[in-house]
Amino acid sequence: MDLRSTTVIGIVKNGKAAMAADGQVTIGDTIMKMTAKKLRKLCGGTVLVGFSGAGADAFALVERLEEKLEAFRGNLPRASIELAREWRTDKYLRELNAMLAAVDGHHALVIGGSGEVVESPDGIVSVGSGSPYAIAAARALVKHTRMGPLKIARESIAIASDICIYTGGELQSEEICQE
Repeated sequence: MDLRSTTVIGIVKNGKAAMAADGQVTIGDTIMKMTAKKLRKLCGGTVLVGFSGAGADAFALVERLEEKLEAFRGNLPRASIELAREWRTDKYLRELNAMLAAVDGHHALVIGGSGEVVESPDGIVSVGSGSPYAIAAARALVKHTRMGPLKIARESIAIASDICIYTGGELQSEEICQE
């Protein structure tokens, strides 16, 4: 079965972080759902995480990231590195098919199953089928507008959904402010 879905984008700008995601899930060339929830607030609302890939796998990884955030007192980079290390070395976790994007007021990270944790140099991260389109839109909006991160994230998903056939459905978004 060819499962494709998701575009998630995260933006960090001036101590604020936002994420937006589409709600579409497809199997092959058929849209199965338009209202999937792909964003979660973690660590008392100080971290946003979005996921792509197999749903059950993504939920398992989000739970593990939340445990790591608790263990490392909300330190997103450290928690992400520990999750990636565990993901890479654990026989069960290695089989999981998902990617995570995570942001807080200072960091924008992509966490992958091959052990990678990539911090964005420009505060923009994305995962999923439409991520190249969403990132391009976000970079243009950051450079040429005065929009805040929430508006940029929402507009970037809207633009990606006009281009990527695997991006669509109900748009969801979240924002956090670093205290």
